Amino acid sequence: MSYLYLAFAIIFEICGTTCMKLAEGFTKPLPSILIFVFYGFSFVAFTIALKKIDVSVAYAIWAGLGVALISIIGYMEFNEPMPPIRIAFLALIAIGVIGLHLSSSLN
Repeated sequence: MSYLYLAFAIIFEICGTTCMKLAEGFTKPLPSILIFVFYGFSFVAFTIALKKIDVSVAYAIWAGLGVALISIIGYMEFNEPMPPIRIAFLALIAIGVIGLHLSSSLN
């Protein structure tokens, strides 16, 4: 169940970050308000997830998946470039997150 809360935390964080882009420097009211709503939900879900998941592992998953998914959204929705070197570094982030997750099961 904790990983479900972590998944919700990641989804809400991605929504909040996307709203940051859509808010255009707080010039658009609705996306500006949604930034705080989505981040609030994200922090609540993340805090609940931390009851059962080590903070180092949970934060690595939250941040790593957030970076990877928001990069994909940036590429697909905002026409941001995705050169091969960026893909390689995103893969390294994914490898690090997987490594931390696997290492936590060794304790």
